Amino acid sequence: MIGRIAGMILHRANDHVLIDVRGVGYIVHVSERTAAGLPPVGQAAALYTELMVREDLLQLFGFPTMLEKEWHRLLTSVQGVGAKVSLAILGTLGAEGLSRAIALGDWASVRKANGVGPKLAQRIVLELKDKAPSVMALGGALTVDAGDVLGGADAVATGIEPVATAASAPGSMPGTEARPPRKPAQDSGQAMADALSALSNLGYGPSEAASAVAEAQAAEPTATTPALIRAALRLLAPKD
Repeated sequence: MIGRIAGMILHRANDHVLIDVRGVGYIVHVSERTAAGLPPVGQAAALYTELMVREDLLQLFGFPTMLEKEWHRLLTSVQGVGAKVSLAILGTLGAEGLSRAIALGDWASVRKANGVGPKLAQRIVLELKDKAPSVMALGGALTVDAGDVLGGADAVATGIEPVATAASAPGSMPGTEARPPRKPAQDSGQAMADALSALSNLGYGPSEAASAVAEAQAAEPTATTPALIRAALRLLAPKD
């Protein structure tokens, strides 16, 4: 099983990238969001990968973080969701946006992805709603960047520039403007995980805690853990 690819970008497109790994070129299919964040041709990149094996086909799918790869695995477990539909959903919402949509039962947001009709969007939310809390609780750990495992010493030893990834690289697809720097995904993922842990310790159930945290983070994406906990507790407080 090929779980990670790191090498030099030879070609980029809206839905795939060709990465050279010691003389072997691997075509890795990615979402448009991931493709837009990859560095230019000639620079190094790293992606976590999922290998799809069929009788007449081998395909690699790439993800900038372990969290996104985990959501891809869960999405493709839903009947009617293939790898391309999964990438379309992740490209539209991102891993954390999908986490919030599933936790809140917001199938309309899932419906915005190409190839997803209302019935399929509702099925995705229904089947994954109970699984969302466990993924959200691990969000801080699963947002680890594919490039983080290649240190500066390794980069110097191989004679290439330090690996850039879709989550951290400033480059964008040719003909598009560079995106402004974003707050690292791990910060919000860790805040979400810590807030869920705190609410769980207070006796709240996984689903209600996940919904409250998701709603609080949707209102304030950069909220710290204490702020998320306070906002979630307000949402969970009994209404008069």
